[in-house]
Amino acid sequence: MNRARGDRTPPPSGLIVVDKPAGWTSHDVVGKLRGIAGTRRVGHAGTLDPMATGVLVVGVEKATRLLGHLALTEKAYDATIRLGQATNTDDAEGEVVATAGASGVTDEEIAAGAAKLTGRIMQIPPQVSAIKVNGERAYKRARAGENVELQARPVTVSAFEITEVRREGGLVDVSASVTCSSGTYIRSLARDLGADLGVGGHLTYLRRTRVGPYDLSMARTIEELSRECAILPIAEAVAAAFPRRDLTAEEARLVSHGGRLPAAGQPAGPTGAFAPDGTLIALLEVQGRTSRPLVVFS
Repeated sequence: MNRARGDRTPPPSGLIVVDKPAGWTSHDVVGKLRGIAGTRRVGHAGTLDPMATGVLVVGVEKATRLLGHLALTEKAYDATIRLGQATNTDDAEGEVVATAGASGVTDEEIAAGAAKLTGRIMQIPPQVSAIKVNGERAYKRARAGENVELQARPVTVSAFEITEVRREGGLVDVSASVTCSSGTYIRSLARDLGADLGVGGHLTYLRRTRVGPYDLSMARTIEELSRECAILPIAEAVAAAFPRRDLTAEEARLVSHGGRLPAAGQPAGPTGAFAPDGTLIALLEVQGRTSRPLVVFS
């Protein structure tokens, strides 16, 4: 889709899968795409730190209402962890606060440490994070010099696979592929792996390769989107990310007005509801014996 200058026709509702460049905030990407798509109704699902690159899912027009549900899906990353140095942000953008020789750490010990951080674990987020503490972002308190104590939270790390180990002097760089639940901090995995090995650790590289069903093969750079703003239609986006329920014409009419349907074996979690002609009507969620609209689109 190419938006002509001065064209005030709203763009189609849907998702843009962006390959976020390093140095950009997620908000920077949203701001740029507002100009490219020609609408203020743009938002993103699942923030990426400025240092990170890769898949950032952006919603346009009605698809912004999907984003809260997409943010809860499984994510995958490629990461590099430096053992032998700890930083105050748990990544390379912070200041080194502790060093220890890591040359004696074996590959087997690294693999065992990653295994301990796999599965259902309790994870403390980084102090420099967007989590609110008494109504204020943790990173604001941390940058003001306050020691922020964040509570451990349950997350699921489905896979923490070590792909390469490189050694130079007293430092060890560990490349890894991680698949995890929403809310997992890869910076915290780096910190905790280093702590478990007794040498400290921080994240030096992060690339998100997948958010739910949307992966790098679908992602476009800012430059590519500037030439052609590729928007995945909202019906296709929902069909790719959620289970599907096909409605009768009467059910579609009822749901479009906020009505409920019998659950009828519908799985837990959001389900895309489609009219007989393929139009996306709503996201549905089971509540007791009924299925209620979470978001109505049509």
